[in-house]
Amino acid sequence: MLAKSQTDNVKLTQATLEKQLLRLGIIAELDATNLYEQMAEATKDKKMKAAFLDIAREEKTHVGEFLTLLLEKDKEQVRELEKGKEEIEEMSG
Repeated sequence: MLAKSQTDNVKLTQATLEKQLLRLGIIAELDATNLYEQMAEATKDKKMKAAFLDIAREEKTHVGEFLTLLLEKDKEQVRELEKGKEEIEEMSG
């Protein structure tokens, strides 16, 4: 089941829906990454820690897959990511 959104009762174009689906995928993978990293920190069992960290790395790959697809579909997102990168570079000199 997809997460509820403020746009649930609004008719979306297919393009907008696809971008939203990719963003939901990114959110889910980031949440999973955080969960597995927290679980790795919580355990003292070396095998469990290694498994949790390995799975967290896989989730990071999934973020990359979804982000790649999103950037193909949302050129404004591409521009804004670049703008954000430039702003950080300016701050750090």
